[in-house]
Amino acid sequence: MKPNPMRPAIIDLHEKGFSATAISKRLAAPRSTVNLAILRYKELGTTADRPRKGKPATVSTPSLRKKVRKRLGRNTCRSVRQMAKQLNISRRTLGRIVKSELNLFPYKLTKAHYLNEKNKQARLKKVKVLLKRAAAGQHRTTLFTDEKLFTVQRAHNHQNDRQWLPKGSGKASDRETVSREQHPASVMVWAGICSSGKTPLVFIDQGVKINARLYQEQVLKSVLVPWALTHYGKKHWSLQQDWAPAHKAKTTMALCQRLFPDPWSMDIWPSSSPDLNPMDFSVWSILESKACATRHTTVESLKRTLQEAWDEITVEQVAAIVDHFPKRLKACISAKGGHFELEL
Repeated sequence: MKPNPMRPAIIDLHEKGFSATAISKRLAAPRSTVNLAILRYKELGTTADRPRKGKPATVSTPSLRKKVRKRLGRNTCRSVRQMAKQLNISRRTLGRIVKSELNLFPYKLTKAHYLNEKNKQARLKKVKVLLKRAAAGQHRTTLFTDEKLFTVQRAHNHQNDRQWLPKGSGKASDRETVSREQHPASVMVWAGICSSGKTPLVFIDQGVKINARLYQEQVLKSVLVPWALTHYGKKHWSLQQDWAPAHKAKTTMALCQRLFPDPWSMDIWPSSSPDLNPMDFSVWSILESKACATRHTTVESLKRTLQEAWDEITVEQVAAIVDHFPKRLKACISAKGGHFELEL
């Protein structure tokens, strides 16, 4: 523990005859701090700390701290345990140096989509244009779409999923495990939301390649066109989609221009931006938490549960999710096109 830096000033005023109350007011220090400093001075006759118990620390030298700082400066993901072995000191001592002396603390690595400087600059430019559209309320007339692969396996959130058990139950038989297998049965799902509703779910079975032709026939023509005619009628609306190969194909873009009033081009929607898409930052996680809380025995069971979870999402929910879109645009601008953290 570091010594109280106000101690010399307190004792100096005490020696000049000031009362504890007067000292507390003059130095804007808590009365308890002043009293403790005066009592310590009367007991020890000095403002120095009491002699520490035990053997003084001799391992944490300036040379060692400099060496540790340099190593962590070169690689912030170094293992403290491995570094302690290399430096021939205890794990506990090195941990104390890192936390107490260097003021460094461990943080979990986070997963995020890849962004290089070129992506960031292009993203920033397009996001500013999107924010102008959103300021005019155009995000409320936009249909946000996306696809996601769901498997029959139980969903597992490595960051948040926990099980409360008595201490020492780390290897207990009642501790839950989330099993994983190679190449589990799965289904690809396409869907879209806007502030006034949601499209039907489109299921594309495992093993079927989503190329431009399949996307155009089974998604755009068979599902989106009739839904849009019923939902929007003659109203103006915009279509957002990411730039997967099937979406950005020339034939797909030409079809969208012919069928829909305002399909966003690659000049509007930034690539590598799942964190901006309401389907990605909210809707898919809602479906996953509801439909994949337990393992499914068949793909048909998974489909039924996904459909039930989709039907439970209300218009009020999707409206709130879409209205969060401008906030994410602002957060992206603040991050200069880079990654950002923003909860819904």
